[in-house]
Amino acid sequence: MIEIRWHSRAGQGAVTGAKGLGNVVARTGKEVQAFALYGSAKRGAAMRAYNRIDDDPIINHEKYMNPDYVLVIDPALAFTDNITEHEKDSTKYIITSHMDKSELIAQIPALQDKKDRVFVVDCIGISMDTIGRAIPNTPMLGALMKISGMFELDFFLDSMKRVLAKFPQKIIDANMEAITRAYNEVK
Repeated sequence: MIEIRWHSRAGQGAVTGAKGLGNVVARTGKEVQAFALYGSAKRGAAMRAYNRIDDDPIINHEKYMNPDYVLVIDPALAFTDNITEHEKDSTKYIITSHMDKSELIAQIPALQDKKDRVFVVDCIGISMDTIGRAIPNTPMLGALMKISGMFELDFFLDSMKRVLAKFPQKIIDANMEAITRAYNEVK
């Protein structure tokens, strides 16, 4: 089973990102869960979203997990949230930041011994450039596709176009560009 934990603030699209990923995964015939836990329903409040992906039926509905991937889409939460909680020895961290990887790791003691498992991409900058708003969920999905190898980029882009089909073409195109840029820029 693959488990993914998203660290975000309400309004940044983590729930939508988790559900979008769930939609893509479900179309492949795999089992998937996408859910969120809110401390407060206010925009800007810290929150977490989750995905579980497996070939077999998923009967675990607990919020606690030992994530394979931790996606931090709000840069401040890398410093204030316990992003390493319940980690595995193999957990990979994808963190939104304008800092380079070594600078970021130097400021977060919990990541000091995980340098080879930490990846950085400026999802907020990418979303501002492509979408015109600080909604870093789709860039984070692009970075996840690169780091996880879960899906080839072209397959994922085609699948996300279907997920976003209710939006105007301009928004779909902007999100496709954001996903592609993050895929190519994550380090």
